[in-house]
Amino acid sequence: MLPTPKKFFLTAAGAEGHSELTAFDNALLAGRIGNINLLRVSSILPPGAELDNGLVIPPGSLVPTAYGYIISREPGQLIAAAVGVGFSKDAFGVIMEHSCIGTKEEAGREIEKMLKEAFATRGMELADIKIAAADHRVREIGCVLAAVPMWY
Repeated sequence: MLPTPKKFFLTAAGAEGHSELTAFDNALLAGRIGNINLLRVSSILPPGAELDNGLVIPPGSLVPTAYGYIISREPGQLIAAAVGVGFSKDAFGVIMEHSCIGTKEEAGREIEKMLKEAFATRGMELADIKIAAADHRVREIGCVLAAVPMWY
């Protein structure tokens, strides 16, 4: 069993590659999470987890991460991804991810709507929102991702 994460950060980045996998890998590297092993998790930020924008995770670590991404092979296409964390005053947080053909602003607005809905559905008060978003104009094969890696 994994321990409950105590720290996290938000990241969003885009990159090109010569294949879909290398575009994804390059976006991970641009987002400071390219040398860790992502364990994809769903949407709950543990109670008391602290935002640490300078967090450095050891290479090769198994890291619970909520993330979304989009890959495109259409030159000139604008792709975007965003991730957001909604915070309650005294309980856990909620994480939402979104990727789309469009701008980082559009992706960010969608995240805000999804977080408001998630809190309303849970009957919780939304105290604050943090969002990270990026967009990328595809040249050959592009990828944009947004993620919330969580650490101990």
